[in-house]
Amino acid sequence: MLYYLLSPLSDVVSAFNLFRYITFRAAYATLTALLVSFIIGPFIIRRLHKLHIKERIRSDGPQTHLVKEGTPTMGGLIILLAVVLPTLLWADLTNRYIQLILFSTVWMGTIGFIDDYLKAVKHLPKGLVARRKLIGQVTFGLILGSILYIWPLSAQFHTQTSIPFLKNWVLDFGIFYIPFVVLVTTGTSNAINLTDGLDGLAIGIVATCAMAFAGMSYVSGRVDFSSYLNIMYLEGSGELTVFLAAIVGASLGFLWFNAHPAKVFMGDTGSLALGGALSAAAILLKKEIQLLIVGGVFAAEALSVIIQITSFKLRGGKRVFRMAPLHHHFELKGWPESQVVVRFWIVAAILALLSLSTFKIR
Repeated sequence: MLYYLLSPLSDVVSAFNLFRYITFRAAYATLTALLVSFIIGPFIIRRLHKLHIKERIRSDGPQTHLVKEGTPTMGGLIILLAVVLPTLLWADLTNRYIQLILFSTVWMGTIGFIDDYLKAVKHLPKGLVARRKLIGQVTFGLILGSILYIWPLSAQFHTQTSIPFLKNWVLDFGIFYIPFVVLVTTGTSNAINLTDGLDGLAIGIVATCAMAFAGMSYVSGRVDFSSYLNIMYLEGSGELTVFLAAIVGASLGFLWFNAHPAKVFMGDTGSLALGGALSAAAILLKKEIQLLIVGGVFAAEALSVIIQITSFKLRGGKRVFRMAPLHHHFELKGWPESQVVVRFWIVAAILALLSLSTFKIR
């Protein structure tokens, strides 16, 4: 909105020329997201308290989590508003990258909202049953994949993805591109959902991942930088930097309320919305494989659940981990919750730096 209102006035007021720069708008999208979080956060938390929209803790989980019973959930509404509003203010809304990533975030956030609503308001223990939730996720992946297959953002890199560490190597999925998009979107959203089990854990890692992808989107959208780094040049993709910067600001703002001891949980509203956003960013930037590096902690959390279930079924009830997802395993080994969270953040930061280093290690 501000982009349209003020950038055309740069001929009259030279200071408005700043609105043409992605870096300027990204910085202010971050600050706006923080401000929105701080303003609406307390209000939404009070409303959730008043409406008795509260978390119910599993009795078979770590016993130290029982004190969290009754903490407001569905706090992902704070994240959604703190991401969408700054994007509407600072981004170029005619940009297809922005349109698609907003669509992805809102779609997945809506699925999460329905799930939270059914659990917290309608008191259905399973909420939106897994089958129906999966249908919603797969449908989203099919829609996004079909749009990109039929109306590609880049004709040169239609169904391709880049391969980290290898120069001028790409992987072309051809007719399997749409199923691949479904796999990436569904897997990422569920992985973030599984990681959201400790105060501040998931949102802190999301902030790190968003910063890494913001850097990738900026260089991918610049002819000079992409040529120097010998990576795919994706015209218009630099605008994603504004959106991803808003995610960073919204994540830090939400962390203010979600840090231990948490005053609110994001619920599926937040975890699925953020999963949709990060997976869409990776798909639009042709960095789907690199998402495994950037979001390595999320991947490890999801993999731990798969390993645990497989082992339990095939080995007569034997488990590999003390409890899955992985963060619970370390809790039961005696690590305090805050220690698990900070150490996982450190690993996420290392992986983000490693992912960015792949632009030169080729």
